[in-house]
Amino acid sequence: MKIDKDINKITSEAMFLVSCSTELFLRFLADNSAKVAVEKKRKTIKLDHIRTAVKRHQPTSDFLLDSLPQPVQYRTRSRPNTEKPLPVGTRRIDDFFSKPAEEGPVQINND
Repeated sequence: MKIDKDINKITSEAMFLVSCSTELFLRFLADNSAKVAVEKKRKTIKLDHIRTAVKRHQPTSDFLLDSLPQPVQYRTRSRPNTEKPLPVGTRRIDDFFSKPAEEGPVQINND
């Protein structure tokens, strides 16, 4: 409030009232978000839980829902199959455990 150029002076009582109101609102939002997280069997409150808590309370939803960021849709991206060249004198562990292509099956003689 002190940063706002439109407000010249503010009394300490008004500042205290706004501070307490903000604290109560944040506590209310945190409690409702925690309830949503518990309903979804989660231990961490995420943005989705806050959005759900805001949607459930109509007065809060009217002014706050548009200000919350949209949930991020995570896409699974496949990594390109480009392998880095190996340093000279090294080989992949898959090559170590696989049979060479030119060798045939091992014959055991029981004489």
